[in-house]
Amino acid sequence: MKEQQQHAAEGTAPLATYEDARDWIEGLVAFGIRPGMERIEKLMELTGHPERRLKFIHVAGTNGKGSVCAYLTSVLLRCGYDVGTYTSPYITKFTNRFQYNGADIPEETLLQLANRLKPLVEQIAATELGSPSMFEVSTALAILYYGTVAYPDFVVWETGLGGRLDVTNIVTPLVSVITNVGHDHMDILGDTIEAVTREKAGIIKAGVPVVSAVSQPEAVAIIKDAAKAKNSSLYLLGDQFREHVLQVAENEQSFRFEGLFRTIEPLNITLNGAHQRTNAAVAVMTLEIMRQYYALILEDDDLREGLRAAAWPGRLEMIGSSPRLLIDGAHNPEGAQVLAEALRETYRYERLHLMMGMLGNKNHRDTLRHILPLVDTLVVTEPDFRKALPAQELAELVQEVRDSVGRSFELIVEPNWKLALERLKSLTGADDLAVVTGTLYLIADVRSQLLYNKDSEKGW
Repeated sequence: MKEQQQHAAEGTAPLATYEDARDWIEGLVAFGIRPGMERIEKLMELTGHPERRLKFIHVAGTNGKGSVCAYLTSVLLRCGYDVGTYTSPYITKFTNRFQYNGADIPEETLLQLANRLKPLVEQIAATELGSPSMFEVSTALAILYYGTVAYPDFVVWETGLGGRLDVTNIVTPLVSVITNVGHDHMDILGDTIEAVTREKAGIIKAGVPVVSAVSQPEAVAIIKDAAKAKNSSLYLLGDQFREHVLQVAENEQSFRFEGLFRTIEPLNITLNGAHQRTNAAVAVMTLEIMRQYYALILEDDDLREGLRAAAWPGRLEMIGSSPRLLIDGAHNPEGAQVLAEALRETYRYERLHLMMGMLGNKNHRDTLRHILPLVDTLVVTEPDFRKALPAQELAELVQEVRDSVGRSFELIVEPNWKLALERLKSLTGADDLAVVTGTLYLIADVRSQLLYNKDSEKGW
């Protein structure tokens, strides 16, 4: 009743269903991506600053953010802690983004929180600040969920875009994590590695430890300078901690972790690719800092079991056995390089048939240079999304790049992704491997189609 009276006073009708709430939030995408903290700061002020009650681990980076979040969440849950996990985009359903102890936010809770936020959003929209965006409202909803409903011990908190002006930067975490820096969202973050790194380094807070696997010398220099300026201890892969591979097989690899505080071996993970050992090592260093300085209770058995149990959908995920079909959201050059390395080192196959769909705002030429030398067949298609790159345009780009990679392969253009998927499957023999890659919006649809998931929504 109180909520209804508030809505009446604000002149806005309450949302009636979960679907209404989701559609309202996603409808705010029309306001675009507007880096800046003013609107999220106002939302926090109007809701009583629930972010100040929570303990965050803030994770930024070009690639690997989701996997690091998955490792952290899995280990902390094994240790007996209650854990909130906020990530984006989602693979299956909007509620995936707001998890508590590994389960999605209940639809009824999301509806209640959206109704709490809606009049505040409209109040801000009427000012010179303009309407909060879809991501700003989602982030505010996550903070309300964790700070007023679920009350987790820790919140694993993934940035949306960049860092400095990303609205997740409203929080002051226990530890800041910067996985790596690469060529992604350069239309927004800047057109050089240095510019992108400065944006990512914006999550570094005064006195808060930083863990990073950034590797480019120019990026390392910026991260070091930012940490020094904030009087923050920096734990850099290759300096303060390392990982050494012990064994690699499909769906199973082990490594030794060497850190400032101790060495731990063996540690096993089931996620594929050398980059996942790096991501796991970043997560272990983060947990070690929390054990050392924040009295985290971290038993070795819980660490081992948590790392091994960690899963992250849509990244080197084998979701079909007849034919063997792998999905991987390699949507930028660095992701494509990681996929190519995994296809060379981890997977065995006679012929490789690959299906790809992209958005129109990425650095596709360099992405293709990593992938094309490996394929026997390439099927180009279009994700079912408003920013999709037309399949014919992608095919033309493939033809331009093909000459430079020195490999002949069959190129198939099929704009309808469902028909493209059927074509891919029909081409793949018993000893072959099929791969679907590109934007996560395509990966989400393909994954849902192959797993017969009737609950699938669109991957904001």
